[in-house]
Amino acid sequence: MSIENYLQENFTSSKEAYLSIFEKFDRNRDGFLDEVEFQEFLTEVFHGNGNSNEDISPSFLSNLSSILDLDEDGKLGHEDFRCAWTYWMKQILKPVRALVIVDVQNDFISGSLSLSDCPSGHDGSEVVPVINKLLGADLFDVVVYTYDWHPEDHISFIDNVHSRPVHSASKVGAKDAKVLETVTFDVQCCKREQIMWPKHCVQKSWGSELHPDLKVVPNAHHVNKGMNPDVDSYSAFWDNDKLSQTSLSSILKEKCVTDVYVCGLAYDVCVGFTAYHAVEHGFRTVFIEDASRGVSFDGMASVKTDLMNKGVYFTNSDEVPKLTKSELRPVPLAIQAAINYKVAWEIVRGYSQQSTA
Repeated sequence: MSIENYLQENFTSSKEAYLSIFEKFDRNRDGFLDEVEFQEFLTEVFHGNGNSNEDISPSFLSNLSSILDLDEDGKLGHEDFRCAWTYWMKQILKPVRALVIVDVQNDFISGSLSLSDCPSGHDGSEVVPVINKLLGADLFDVVVYTYDWHPEDHISFIDNVHSRPVHSASKVGAKDAKVLETVTFDVQCCKREQIMWPKHCVQKSWGSELHPDLKVVPNAHHVNKGMNPDVDSYSAFWDNDKLSQTSLSSILKEKCVTDVYVCGLAYDVCVGFTAYHAVEHGFRTVFIEDASRGVSFDGMASVKTDLMNKGVYFTNSDEVPKLTKSELRPVPLAIQAAINYKVAWEIVRGYSQQSTA
């Protein structure tokens, strides 16, 4: 049975399922997949049905072999393949997909912190029809809307720059601070660097509301962030100092999500930080560029480089349907899935060893 047959049926981790695939590629019937046999398997997974133009490079082959060889005997046997099929391939062939729509709020589009007034000059409203089209296609198992949700006395507001002591290490004093400059505050005896922004997304204000044209789907989840007045929160997972986290991780784990698609405002701030933490939390992460707009071009370029090095896959909305249906299987996401799988296996093995000690 081919890999593609499993995309047309319910994915199963039964013994018959993985054995039929294993035996297909174990050409010499020695009970192991050697390098040539494993490469043939990968070629069908990532090139079958014409789904990828990426080469199965020697480094990709070596990386995956090393990660999936759980007993570290230098060979991929039945047990290695069973675990890989059940936990690694399931992420690739039958992912559970979440769309996280970050901060598509009035203040970032036409309000006090409009991206059109930032160095990029971007029109934040341009993301709305792109996101609406994705939502209308019913591609995701989970949809999450996030909100900057600041109290009036938030540390990030330039209006409040005089309300907290400035640390002696700060290069900019409160008197001279301007929007987009970084001030170092002394908050509860801690040094806290903060980019200064115009007052924005104050709780229950018009500026904190989602753009009126943005489609809001039934049964979606809504996550607020940035509610602690003394620490900013760019990511939809954590505040900037990781003092506390939002409900986002719990929502995604409860729904057994494997893949997180991120988009919204702003590309190089809240969307970028959310993508970074999505990878850190073990999700395969896809960044939808044409459904995002940013503060500065330099910032966006820097964030993209950093996130790609972390394994985030960058795409545009026209490719998303094929990605969510696993008709397109990019190599970077396969590597990320394998890393996630190995980390989880190491944790389980650690617990097992502790329990038998």
